[in-house]
Amino acid sequence: MSTSSPEAVKKLLENMQTDLRSLSMECKKKFPPVKEAAESGIVKIKTIAARNSDILATLKENSSEVVQPFLMGCGTKEPKITQLCLAAIQRLMSHEVVSEAAAGNIINMLWQLMENGLEELKLLQTVLVLLTTNTVVHDQVLSKAIVLCFRLHFTKDNITNNTAAATVRQVVTVVFERMVAEDERFKGLSRPPPVQGNTNRRSVSTLRPSAKDAYMLFQDLCQLVNADAPYWLVGMTEMTRTFGLELLESVLNDFPRVFLQHQEFSFLLKERVCPLVIKLFSPNIKFRQGNSSAASPAPVEKPYFPICMRLLRVVSVLIKHFYSLLVTECEIFLSLLVKFLDGEKPQWLRAVAVESVHRLCVQPHLLRSFCLSYDMKQHSTKVFRDIVNALGSFIQSLFIVLNTGNPAEWSTQEGAGECGLQGQGGSLTTQAAFEYRGTWIPLMTVSVQGSAKATYLEMLDKVEPPSIPEGYAMSVAFSALLDLVRGITSMIERALAKEEEEAVRAHLVWEEMVSACWCGLLAALSLLLDASTDETATESILKAELNVAALCGRLGLVTPRDAFITAICKASLPPHYALTVLSSNTANLNKAYSIQGQSVQIISSSSESHQQVVAVGQPLSVQPQGTVVLTAKNIQCMRTLLNLAHCHGVVLGTSWQLVLATLQHLVWILGLKPGVGGALKPGRAVEGPSTVLTTAVMTDLPVISNILSRLFESSQYLDDVSLHHLINALCSLSLEAVEMAYGNNKEPSLFAVAKLLETGLVNMDRIEILWRPLTGHLLEVCQHPNARMREWGAEAVTSLIKAGLAYKHNPPLAQNQVLLLPHLSSSPSNPNTGDAGTFPRLQLLLLNPLKELSNVLHADIRQKQLESVLQILQSQGDSLGPGWPLVLGVIGAIRNDQGESLIRTAFQCLQLVVTDFLPTMPCAGLQIVVDVAGSFGLQNQELNISLTSIGLLWNISDYFFQRGEAITQELEREEAALQKQAQEKGEPLNRPFHPAPPFDCLWLCLYAKLGQLCVDPRPAVRKSAGQTMFSTIAAHGTLLQQPTWHIVVWKVLFHLLDCVRKSSTTADKEKIESGGGNILIHHSRDTAEKQWAETWVLTLAGVARIFNTRRYLLQQLGDYFKAWEVLLDHIQSAALSKNSEVSLAALKSFQEILQIATPVKDSAMPNDALAAMGAPVLIDPLSAPGPGRPLLRSDSMLERLTSYNCAELQAPPPGEESALEDAALWWSAWNTWYRTGTDSTRPPSGGTGTDRPSFVPSQPFLTALVQIFPALYQHIKTGFSMEDLRKLGVILHGAVSIPISSDASPFILPSYTEAVLTSLQEAVLTALDVLQKAICVGPENLQVMYPAIFEQLLLFVEFSCKPPQYGKMETKHVANAKYNQAEWVALNYVPFAERSLEVVVDLYHKTACHKAVINEKVLQNIIKTLRMPLGLKYGCPSESTWKLAVSSLLKVLSTGLPVARQHASSRKFDTMWPELANAFKDFLFTKSTPPDNVSIQEFQKNEAIDVEVVQLISTEILPFAIFIPKDFVGQIMAMLNKGSIHSQSSSFTEAEVDVRMREEFSKVCFETLLQFSFSNKVSTPQEGYISRMALSVLLKRSQDVLRRYVDDERLSGRCPLPRQQVTEIIFVLKAISTLMDSLKKTQPENVDGTTWAQVIALYPTLVECITCSSSEVSSALKEAMGPFKDFMQPPVSRVPNGES
Repeated sequence: MSTSSPEAVKKLLENMQTDLRSLSMECKKKFPPVKEAAESGIVKIKTIAARNSDILATLKENSSEVVQPFLMGCGTKEPKITQLCLAAIQRLMSHEVVSEAAAGNIINMLWQLMENGLEELKLLQTVLVLLTTNTVVHDQVLSKAIVLCFRLHFTKDNITNNTAAATVRQVVTVVFERMVAEDERFKGLSRPPPVQGNTNRRSVSTLRPSAKDAYMLFQDLCQLVNADAPYWLVGMTEMTRTFGLELLESVLNDFPRVFLQHQEFSFLLKERVCPLVIKLFSPNIKFRQGNSSAASPAPVEKPYFPICMRLLRVVSVLIKHFYSLLVTECEIFLSLLVKFLDGEKPQWLRAVAVESVHRLCVQPHLLRSFCLSYDMKQHSTKVFRDIVNALGSFIQSLFIVLNTGNPAEWSTQEGAGECGLQGQGGSLTTQAAFEYRGTWIPLMTVSVQGSAKATYLEMLDKVEPPSIPEGYAMSVAFSALLDLVRGITSMIERALAKEEEEAVRAHLVWEEMVSACWCGLLAALSLLLDASTDETATESILKAELNVAALCGRLGLVTPRDAFITAICKASLPPHYALTVLSSNTANLNKAYSIQGQSVQIISSSSESHQQVVAVGQPLSVQPQGTVVLTAKNIQCMRTLLNLAHCHGVVLGTSWQLVLATLQHLVWILGLKPGVGGALKPGRAVEGPSTVLTTAVMTDLPVISNILSRLFESSQYLDDVSLHHLINALCSLSLEAVEMAYGNNKEPSLFAVAKLLETGLVNMDRIEILWRPLTGHLLEVCQHPNARMREWGAEAVTSLIKAGLAYKHNPPLAQNQVLLLPHLSSSPSNPNTGDAGTFPRLQLLLLNPLKELSNVLHADIRQKQLESVLQILQSQGDSLGPGWPLVLGVIGAIRNDQGESLIRTAFQCLQLVVTDFLPTMPCAGLQIVVDVAGSFGLQNQELNISLTSIGLLWNISDYFFQRGEAITQELEREEAALQKQAQEKGEPLNRPFHPAPPFDCLWLCLYAKLGQLCVDPRPAVRKSAGQTMFSTIAAHGTLLQQPTWHIVVWKVLFHLLDCVRKSSTTADKEKIESGGGNILIHHSRDTAEKQWAETWVLTLAGVARIFNTRRYLLQQLGDYFKAWEVLLDHIQSAALSKNSEVSLAALKSFQEILQIATPVKDSAMPNDALAAMGAPVLIDPLSAPGPGRPLLRSDSMLERLTSYNCAELQAPPPGEESALEDAALWWSAWNTWYRTGTDSTRPPSGGTGTDRPSFVPSQPFLTALVQIFPALYQHIKTGFSMEDLRKLGVILHGAVSIPISSDASPFILPSYTEAVLTSLQEAVLTALDVLQKAICVGPENLQVMYPAIFEQLLLFVEFSCKPPQYGKMETKHVANAKYNQAEWVALNYVPFAERSLEVVVDLYHKTACHKAVINEKVLQNIIKTLRMPLGLKYGCPSESTWKLAVSSLLKVLSTGLPVARQHASSRKFDTMWPELANAFKDFLFTKSTPPDNVSIQEFQKNEAIDVEVVQLISTEILPFAIFIPKDFVGQIMAMLNKGSIHSQSSSFTEAEVDVRMREEFSKVCFETLLQFSFSNKVSTPQEGYISRMALSVLLKRSQDVLRRYVDDERLSGRCPLPRQQVTEIIFVLKAISTLMDSLKKTQPENVDGTTWAQVIALYPTLVECITCSSSEVSSALKEAMGPFKDFMQPPVSRVPNGES
């Protein structure tokens, strides 16, 4: 409830009345005046209450009267009354109803009480209430009240003293608070300007009342402390300095604004306070601890703890609040402070000084001001630097002083500490402490971080200096250091964060501050870090070092930054660890320290005895050394280092080198090895004593490894410059590792490589800026001889490339473009094969290192490279775009000196490309794909890959075919762009196969590659490539434009043929034992020559097929005839090759290009005779659709189908078709055939039969050769001349004459008994057959060729008896050749000759009447030829021969004789007759004997043939005797005679018996003879004579035989006669019966009389024979005698002399 509310007022009035009543009651007896006053007071109050509305104001006006009774009551000095009065007065005061006058009276009354020593506490209370409730007390009254309090402070009573002290403090505060309030009230009003140079200390006229009070009070406090009389506080009796200083401090501390705003007060500060402080400090400054007891000229006043401590507090306040006013004075104070830290000062002084310094250290802005005011001014003390250095020295001195052991208290304590340590077995080590070279200083918690909570500066009640516990000073100094660092760094960091506005000046201050303090800090912190045994302390030190380092980095102060980083680095590594980067750095630092003037020594690290060892490992060095140990503190430092790099990487700059070098060594010692993606994982050391890790550090390792990774992950937040610093540092580290790894097999340090990888991976978004240095370095690593090193280099490069391609760049890779000028070259190594336009620059940048890896010779690197290509293809294949040339370049960079596995991997990549990625690839890459596939074909490490790559080329060609349209368009667009660029530069366009369209060029590249593969040294590759090439041309050649075909023919096909021919002819004839491994080689492929032969065969066949199937297209090329000639030349040289396989194949190709069948469309030309005969139909070039592309594009389904049929014949395009034929082509072919035939069938010249001929053509070859002729003839028959026929004959004859080698004969020859022709012989006959048929339907003038054909055939007929000779070679007849003896076996020519004979007969039958046949005496020649087999008869090689000869003769004669008779007059046949007569004679009376084993049936069959001949004579010759020359008829008669009568001598030879056995033959001869004799009038006497002669001889002979038989029979008795004789008799009897038959049939007038006489004369002799015993004879006799009955007639008349 407020004191002015009505209730409060009412209560106040009541209370006052009650108080007055009480007072009146108490004084009634002893003090009546008081009683009266009290009662009048009651009346007064009632009156006031009744009359006035504002009771309180009225009370205040009358307060002197109201108070009077109570003052009188106090005057009674009665305790009870006094207490009651004081309470009442207090109540009035608290309601603020006391006026100034009343207040003065009250104070006077209190003064009296004080002097009487009454109610002292109540007095103090009353004063306090009076001063705090209102402001009526001023000036002298106020000073009196204050003095009253001071006086009470110095009483004998402790409680009073303390209460008074508190009251004084409160009153002093009130005075100043009033001034502040007054200032607030007058804030807006302008103050009169202060009088300048006012030195009057008593009246400060310019100040307002409250301010004046405050001023007077403060001035007197200074006077009092300085032990001078006060001006204002009159009545002071005594005063202590300590209390005065405390009051000064509290005023200064609580009301700094008063001093700062009022000049009068500032003046007091400068003029009174500072000199006072400096004066009071003097004993401390002069005092030296060591010489206090020594005799000195003037005894020095000893420092007094309470004063000194309070002075330092005042100084702290002064510096804190009034630094700006007291710059110079503060310089003095600070210098003093620094001096107090001196080792020679008393410990308590140092402790208090350190606490004071700590207070400064927590005020960074103050420190900044020091720096600005002193350190940055010329000729000024470097105060800030000195403070920091002093702290550092102080800390060092603590360690060193202990060692000297001067002060007893310290040494004893230290000793105790040590004993404790040893005695309790290290249980003390759990306490935080510093230990350095045997000195152990515990660490206490002295204050919360960032606040300087002092202990000794607060000991205001202590008079004697306290004993300072061990380690306290150290702990404070330590906290001060940390706070200093923390304050400065956070202040500067904050300022830098806002710095844009503050510009350069501020920066200079920061730099100066850091420059000033870093040396001291570093010295102190390094020492502490070294000495620290407590993890938390270590952590704080490290954090401080880290912050300073970071700050230096932010400010760009390189030396201090590096110095602090070096310190952390050194602390991370084992003691005395040799790391050059750090030692060189330290050397520089030492120079820096010496500059600073203050002696700061850097203390080298001690060997730490009390550190927990957590790891033992190998140092990373070139020479193997012992192990090194890592302590927990090392690990802690390492974590700080990581933290530094992680959080402040941006400012590290060149110190990355230090940081990373250290981390590398630590990682090495801890045995962390890089894993996937570059992250380090704990791995076992490879050699030397294995790394030993405690479980403590084992659990830490994953964390460290994780932080390490995060450190490099955080590189993504670095700016570009810092990132470059990091990369450079890693690269140079890596270079060192690379250097170190040279020449030894030690495990290399992979830290740098792994981290380069990690850094690259996290900075993918700006990979361009670091790509070149990064990959450039890694590529060098990839070439390192140390396998592990280069393995990681490759791992890093490939991982980066894969990640780079997979990263979602913005803009995407495919759009990150830049215009490139085309490089006008087309080597596959240059990806921009002349393609202009935009290129995704980044992608090429990323892929480039992959290409560079191809230059590395180490297989493992190439393996890695190719594996990553495979992965890139699998993951990013679709989006490679313009990167394809590079990727393909990598795949194709294979060499034969690389291992199989490399080639295999590369090939997998290629397979993947061909199967999956051709459609996504820019067409410019297709040519490179072809090149690469080709290079795999050409590598010689892995045959299967070569073969498969040829398959890939086929797949590629298929792809070209299917996507032809699209590829063409894209390539033509590119071509146009390039053309334009080339024109601008004025250079020609440089592209392989340039004038051809780009799509065709693609094909040409493919063909060229296949062409190279076709002459590969390995036969399998050649074969496969050849097949593929020709299949491709066959299947897809339709896509090529016509001019391109010109290149295909000349540059691809003929070039290939040349190469193959050359290689085949020079190939090695050495036998190849086996085909590698255990593969056996077939004998037909066991020399290089034979293997090349196969290639030659394939190639020639392929080219021929193309010429055949693409005839229409090729004929439109200008130089088709020339090409045809070249092809024929190749065929000829192959046909004449000494290799039978090649030669035969050449002919097959020859056949192929000749047998060109034209596909006849159903409707097109049903009645075109030429087409029906197979003449080719050529297209009229004008009707070809499209510009130079005669074939429809792959739109038409039908066309697509035909092109897949490899052997297809190209259909001419629709349009008018005319059958043109280029005779020149065919005659050229004929000439080739003729040359080939002549050369191959020419018999070997010279030499005896023993020489093996160099080469004898094989039968299949000759067959093929001859088989070509019919087809060829179709095209040249119109001009085929006799001369040509003669040439043909020579070749055919030669071909048939050639023998077979004995090893081939079982396959070619039929067994001798089979009468089968060899295919060659068939072919020869077919050739002649074709000719004769052509002559048959041909014009008249062709018929002159018939005789030549007959002549040829007859030559062949002779072979039956006289096999042909082949040069001088000896051949054995097949029948008696054992296959292994004779090298050459003659053919069985009999079937051939016989077939030829049949052909002759057949042909003669058709052509007998032809003029040429008659003129050329063909019949005579036939007979002449047949004479040989007929004459030989049984002597013929084959029995069938003479039989066929006879039947043929008969057939020919049956045709020819009529013709001969017809032309008898022309005498054209005159020479034929004798020939025929001889032929008959040779056959019928052969000189050869039949074989012994002839059966009777055989004999009879043979006899039947003889009979046929005689019958021919009787039917075809004798009846036409008039047209036949007489000589001939005579010869025939003589022959018949010879046949019918055997007029040899009577001694029987075997021959005679044989002849005589031909009974049937004799009979027929006889009959014919008789028939001829009796049938007609004899035309010439000679003929008649012959027949008559013959007849009489026969009859006479018969008479003789019969007589002799009868005689012998008689003589022999029972003995049978010899068989011959019986046979003879039977024969004679048969002849007689034949004669009788003839006579019966003839006209009687034709028979000569003598003949009759002789016939009849036989009869008696016949009768005599009847007695014979042989039944055979008897039956013959019967037949002979029977016919006589026809002549038994009675005689017609009798002539006297008995003649009839």
